[in-house]
Amino acid sequence: MDSENPPAFETLVHKVKRNLSFQSKWAELNGAMGDLGTYIPIVLALTLVKDLNLGTTLIFTGVYNIITGAIYGVPMPVQPMKAIAAAAILNGSGFDIPDIMAAGICTGAILLVLGATGLMQMVYRLIPLSVVRGIQLSQGLSFAMSAVKYIRNVQDFSKSKSMGNRQWLGLDGLVLAISCACFIIFINGAAQERNQIETNVDEERDIRRKRMRKIIATIPSAFVVFVLGVVLAFITRPKVVNDIKFGPSVMEVVKIPGHSWKEGFTKGTIPQLPLSVLNSVIAVCKLSSDLFPEREFSATSVSVTVGLMNLVGCWFGAMPCCHGAGGLAGQYKFGGRSGGCVAILGAAKMILGLVLGTSLVTIVHQFPVGILGVLLLFAGIELAMTCRDMNSKGESFVMLICAAVSLVGSSAALGFVCGMLVHVLLKLRTLCVP
Repeated sequence: MDSENPPAFETLVHKVKRNLSFQSKWAELNGAMGDLGTYIPIVLALTLVKDLNLGTTLIFTGVYNIITGAIYGVPMPVQPMKAIAAAAILNGSGFDIPDIMAAGICTGAILLVLGATGLMQMVYRLIPLSVVRGIQLSQGLSFAMSAVKYIRNVQDFSKSKSMGNRQWLGLDGLVLAISCACFIIFINGAAQERNQIETNVDEERDIRRKRMRKIIATIPSAFVVFVLGVVLAFITRPKVVNDIKFGPSVMEVVKIPGHSWKEGFTKGTIPQLPLSVLNSVIAVCKLSSDLFPEREFSATSVSVTVGLMNLVGCWFGAMPCCHGAGGLAGQYKFGGRSGGCVAILGAAKMILGLVLGTSLVTIVHQFPVGILGVLLLFAGIELAMTCRDMNSKGESFVMLICAAVSLVGSSAALGFVCGMLVHVLLKLRTLCVP
């Protein structure tokens, strides 16, 4: 009986091993870099402006990465909640750490309830694909436009502002960023998958070209660019080594007074919730199904994991987190194909958080922003390119209306409402007009 029906624990262990197994070591390592273009700037800004506990955030987000990789078996990203981060940066001293954590806890609690009750899955089934594509297109273009700003202009993340044109030469100049972008394009191409290259390369008649393609396909372009950025960070300010203090940050429970719950909910949760539902759950589930059709993704489970992450970590001062379609697209673009991709990233975050703690911010602050812009650019383009399956004119029309309103109004919720309205009107027109 035991051999026919293996214990549940053994089945669970086998599933975790399968989900964390690498399809290609270098490809998975390269894919892990695909989400850093959004992660680093937001975490750095919150650390500089609001004294976010960077060490605690790295440890908790590292644990989240490993757990989500083990559960889903795909490069499911862990990203900052952008609307809450924006509220914290733009509101100055009126939105501090207790308010940020209260916003994250409230958002997480609502997502947990929506997932546990099955309401999120119902919403996922009811929303038309054209509207989801519109949200993805707007998010992808938003990432790409932010990336171009990072590349062209000097950035002050503490004020969330551009400070002027970037110089052509220098350790963080335009030439460096453009060279890194050209290198990634040459290695990765437009949208070719590594597996596709490897399977089709056998059809090549020229043996030299075949070998060259195999060699190029194994180069971890994003990882190489990231390592270059780390090296340049130390060259820019060699004395940064003296500021490093070994050991983890002190982890404490955040005391959240009554007024912080009110401020956090009104200024953080309300603008963040539509973005989390649409981009962190709905768009992520759809994109995951597109990229990994052999796997099943439930809006219920994704909503629950986002909720639990924030109901645990925010009490200890970890940055409010969610999943994100842009991060998933970026990691897939650079070769991430399994949960092992994000597990590598999670392990690296945990080690850095335990060994260097908050002192790591002195190094991150010197990292070339232009290189971050390059990584973010390709993540945004990859996300936007998922919308190319809108074949009919009606679907494309709804998608573009949704994307345009989301971009101009800087609100995914507003774009969603307009997209749904246009979709319903087109359906009514089809029924009423012969």
